[in-house]
Amino acid sequence: MSSPSGQKPALKTAGSGQSRFQVTEVTELGPVTSGERTSGGTDGTTGTTGSKGSAGGEESKGRFSVVKFLDSGGIGTDGSDVAQNGDTVRSTGSHRSSASGHTNISDTHSNTYYMRTFGHNTIDAVPNIDFYRQTEAPLGDKLIRPTLSELHDELDKEPLDEDGFPIGEESTLAEEAAAKEGTKEQAKGGTIKFGWVKGVLIRCMLNIWGVMLFIRMSWIVGQAGIGLTCVIILMATVVTTITGLSTSAIATNGFVRGGGAYYLISRSLGPEFGGSIGLIFAFANAVAVAMYVVGFAETVDVDALMTDELNDVRIVGTLTVILLLGISVAGMEWEAKAQIVLLVILLAAIFNYFIGTVITMESKEPKGFFGYKAAIMMENMGPDFRDGETFFSMFAIFFPAATGILAGANISGDLTDPQSAIPKGTLLAILITGITYVAVTVSTGSCILRDATGDHNDTSSVSDLNCTDAACTLGYDFSICKEGGCKFGLMNDFQVMSLVSGFGPLITAGIFSATLSSALASLVSAPKVFQALCKDNIYPGLHVFAKGYGKNNEPLRGYVLTFCIGLAFILIAELNVIAPIISNFFLASYALINFSVFHASLANSPGWRPSFKYFNKWVSLAGAVLCCAVMFVVNWWAALMTNIIVLALYVYVSYKKPDVNWGSSTQALIYNHALTHCLLLTGVEDHVKNFRPQCLVMTGYPNARPALLHLVNAFTKNVGLMVCGHVRTVSRRPNFKEMSLDHARYQRWLLKNRIKAFYTPVFAEDLRHGAQYLLQATGLGRLKPNTLVMGFKNNWSDGEMKDVEMYINIIHDAFDLQHGVVIIRLQEGLDISHIQDPGTVLCHAVSAKPLSLTDQRLLEASQQFKKKQCKGTVDVWWLFDDGGLALLIPYLLTEKKKWKDCKIRLFIGGKINRIDHDRRAMAALLSKFRIDFSAIYVLGDINTKPKKHNVLSFEEMIEPYKLKEDDMEQDAAERLKAEEPWRISDNELELYRAKTNRQIRLNELLKEHSNSAKLIVMSMPLARKGTVSSALYMCWLETLSKDLPPILLVRGNHQSVLTFYS
Repeated sequence: MSSPSGQKPALKTAGSGQSRFQVTEVTELGPVTSGERTSGGTDGTTGTTGSKGSAGGEESKGRFSVVKFLDSGGIGTDGSDVAQNGDTVRSTGSHRSSASGHTNISDTHSNTYYMRTFGHNTIDAVPNIDFYRQTEAPLGDKLIRPTLSELHDELDKEPLDEDGFPIGEESTLAEEAAAKEGTKEQAKGGTIKFGWVKGVLIRCMLNIWGVMLFIRMSWIVGQAGIGLTCVIILMATVVTTITGLSTSAIATNGFVRGGGAYYLISRSLGPEFGGSIGLIFAFANAVAVAMYVVGFAETVDVDALMTDELNDVRIVGTLTVILLLGISVAGMEWEAKAQIVLLVILLAAIFNYFIGTVITMESKEPKGFFGYKAAIMMENMGPDFRDGETFFSMFAIFFPAATGILAGANISGDLTDPQSAIPKGTLLAILITGITYVAVTVSTGSCILRDATGDHNDTSSVSDLNCTDAACTLGYDFSICKEGGCKFGLMNDFQVMSLVSGFGPLITAGIFSATLSSALASLVSAPKVFQALCKDNIYPGLHVFAKGYGKNNEPLRGYVLTFCIGLAFILIAELNVIAPIISNFFLASYALINFSVFHASLANSPGWRPSFKYFNKWVSLAGAVLCCAVMFVVNWWAALMTNIIVLALYVYVSYKKPDVNWGSSTQALIYNHALTHCLLLTGVEDHVKNFRPQCLVMTGYPNARPALLHLVNAFTKNVGLMVCGHVRTVSRRPNFKEMSLDHARYQRWLLKNRIKAFYTPVFAEDLRHGAQYLLQATGLGRLKPNTLVMGFKNNWSDGEMKDVEMYINIIHDAFDLQHGVVIIRLQEGLDISHIQDPGTVLCHAVSAKPLSLTDQRLLEASQQFKKKQCKGTVDVWWLFDDGGLALLIPYLLTEKKKWKDCKIRLFIGGKINRIDHDRRAMAALLSKFRIDFSAIYVLGDINTKPKKHNVLSFEEMIEPYKLKEDDMEQDAAERLKAEEPWRISDNELELYRAKTNRQIRLNELLKEHSNSAKLIVMSMPLARKGTVSSALYMCWLETLSKDLPPILLVRGNHQSVLTFYS
């Protein structure tokens, strides 16, 4: 469908002063004939005959702009042309890059630059697959839909940077890296991709049809019998089928990149499990190369090479692995061709065997082969375990043959459509190979005796009445085999399938094919998985192996590393010990794949939407448990070693905390648990035993007041909630986008510095309104702050008194909302934002200009609570019972590692004639509270009059803030008090004279007793709202806390936070 060529949207150019989103009216004209059309010029403009108006100016600097219409004649009128590549289906169109490097798309459905939605000239975008990519689209650059700001913000209000992006918008490093990676992969072009048959089915069948099929299957049938062998195959098939279903579910839950089992597990369970499994899975595949090559070398007759059998294996193994490396390095296309050749040989060998079972020859009878006989089948139906073998030992020997189901998934990056190929290829391979193993089991058990001498003379008479076995009924007497020494039959001849087959050498060729194909698959899988692991940079130092070469991004460095590991184990030639560990590594991968599906289903994330529906979370969990059980059945010590290695790698990756976010089910489950537990808490009333200080800390920017942040973090970490509140006052319209970016940035900063807190900024008209918003709205359910923590306003006397009024009113608001209040004072101050901008604090960048002595002291003091405190005391002046918060905070503080060398000293008020009694009573109370203390001091002289010069100093302090109503008329005094409510009236001053003197006296006592304390925790005086003016209350707080070590003024909400009941 082409739009009428008469349409001419006119946009102003970037330099015209109009917004990049300003769109003028479009005149809709009727359609014109094709003869009136003119082809577009090289600049992309189009027009009609007789119309000279420009179809639009240059695109202004912006991520997206509607610039101009393209005439359909320049592109083609049929908009139905579709280009399909992998998972990409999109309309044919042209990508055009603007001068700023950003991309516009002209689409044949709309014939506009960017998009023309439903006939309206707009930058709003219709749904498009390219908006949902993490990297650039295969046919061009990655598209980014218009942001909400670009569609919603007012015109001409948003400044742009030099690249045309709105200031403040930035892409993450991960996005940029992914974009670059995507661009590199596109530039290579012409990559070789495989379908589900060639890429998955053939590889899985070749890996499962291993050497076990030809040289161990008959022996297992001899030991376990047809019945139990079928049970063994069924058990193994159940495990692999469940794992195949789980693999299919994960593979169809979104686009699958290269990396196989590592990619599936890491994107489901996160980097911890993925990183640990990825490394051992790659190593297991590398060592598996050596196992298969040694198996091949042992089959080859190399007597002519050397007399030493061990060195013969080493020589043939080395030459073989060099040949396989050459095939792998030549590229995936050559490797795939080699796999097809090997599959043809293997299929020929299998058919050759089955054909041989129906061709009976008298010469083969003494060796135990008689063709299909009911007597043989019945005799071989039950087990006949010898040499200490058991059912589980047979299962342990057979199960490694079933561990090739991930061969196709391991090259997921080389598949045309992994989401379709992996389920179809893997499950069909399991079905075909399972049927094959059962067929071989039944045929060998029905054709071949367990024991045979190979001697034509060992015959018996059919009429012999003592015949008890199948051999006797068939005219042979192999009873001598009970004494041992027989070389033929299921129990004695590993090459019995060569005897049965129509053409014996073809079975040997099948053995060669099985071993080489498995070795080749492992040699390709290991580097691919390892390359994906290294690209994610989970383990620093391994990134060198992430580099790919050629059009298929081949991991040549990984091939060389795999070759070296395989060669080393070939030269060691002691694979009997390592083989069980390799099998357990594979089983650990299967267990985690199954657990991934269970975990993702349990998390119930909206993003878990696999298109493969034939799975069940409980079946997947059973599969994970079965895999773990099989690990111990195969080899218990190898299972223990595997678990230890996985756990060690898991702990390492967890400790390193790689900077990746893959939306794992672990995150989804954490969210589920958090939400569930928050809701559960709301249904339970608070209990004093479970009280925790949950602090709203008025820090501003979290790193603007480090001392405040570190001290509160010290007693809330792993105990209670801590929220860093930040009130951003605005006189004009608030910039919510900037606040959102700051929120994410500072939350990351808190996490990086291991401070367990949340950052919550709000816009408000002033500090008090912002604090009210935070006090009322912060938190979720029971996870709400119950204590307001603020820094002391050191410079209160230098500023405007309306700020003091606001500060004191915040304290009143907190008490009104039943919050406790803690005020922290350092004599040097708390705020270091004037030394360095809060934005640069993130980089720990101190101002380049030299600091004054005051600022140097402030900077040093701001870090004092970050380091470990040396021996000293925390002096608690618990003068008034506020519910116990003044006692609980120092207790929690001294329980922390940084404060454990500080002992609590308790100071209380009392009467001079009852000091001993009061001390014993307080000691008994602390003992019931189970709080350790070093000493208790009872102060009997609190009510003593303060020193005269201190009283005079207080009078001088309050002088500027007095109302002085005696010096003016009553109306004037009342009017002034209404305008400036913070002023202190003479009546108020006289009414609270005793309380004022107490604050002065307490400061004297604090200097006398606690001048050397590491920290003072003091009961904060209360001021009755509406009675005590803000100035007087501020003077009390100033007088009480001046010229002292760091001090906490604490007042709880007078609800008990301590109890001595169990």
